[in-house]
Amino acid sequence: MSSFCYCFFFFRKTNRPIKRQFSTPRIEKDNARFSSSFPRFKNSSTSESNRNQNQTLGFVEEMRFVAMKLHTKDQAPKEGGREAAETPWAKWRPTREGYLRFLSESKLVYEALEDAVRGPDARPEYAAFKDTGLERSEALAQDIRWFREKYDLTPPAPTDDGPGARYAAELRRLAGEDPQAFICHFYNVYFAHTAGGRMIGVKMADLLLERHALEFYKYPSAENGDHRPLLEKVRASLDALAEGWTREEKDRCLAETEESFKMSGALLRSIAEPAGAAS
Repeated sequence: MSSFCYCFFFFRKTNRPIKRQFSTPRIEKDNARFSSSFPRFKNSSTSESNRNQNQTLGFVEEMRFVAMKLHTKDQAPKEGGREAAETPWAKWRPTREGYLRFLSESKLVYEALEDAVRGPDARPEYAAFKDTGLERSEALAQDIRWFREKYDLTPPAPTDDGPGARYAAELRRLAGEDPQAFICHFYNVYFAHTAGGRMIGVKMADLLLERHALEFYKYPSAENGDHRPLLEKVRASLDALAEGWTREEKDRCLAETEESFKMSGALLRSIAEPAGAAS
């Protein structure tokens, strides 16, 4: 698949109500809007004619514009800019072991993101992105322990050539050498998880976990578990950071979007294999 975004859009047609899986009001309200894997903000637009308007609204809107154009039309019918994927999602077969592997590989990525913004060598401009409430590594550690206790399953030990380790190494490199590219990944990973990523959690809970909602998809540090104020705060910090960038630096950030999709896609492929593939 050319652009493997952070959504399983064949999940969109599930017959089970999404609201059962999570207690936050966000899921109930957005049941009909999960065709977008990036949260909308007021006045956002993805039409070419309104791209200049998005620039005036802030750089996050520019990042969202580019991200949505990398979706296929079956993933985001109104906003996708690419043709449907060659392999329909309905032909993919998720497994419990694969899902656990995805969580384990993802943990490496979130640890790298968290270390990059709060470690001793973190660049000063990353200070605003520490302890945002969007951090996921501890939640993932809890979920991996739950798999062991519930199903007696442990993930395979990560390898240096695995998707999580490769992505984590790239994030650490970019954080020090190419901050604009790093911020692109930071945005795409965290923001997509709150929309399309949580959709994955709903469907996986239905298919594989006896409807158990994982901690990975919850935000206990947010009031009433509502992650939207957390996103708004990070959005404001991202916009403020980008105000100090040149147009060339902003374009460097936007240009990294496709690479972030590819690396997130490598993680997602851990969940399932095409029907008929070797197990």
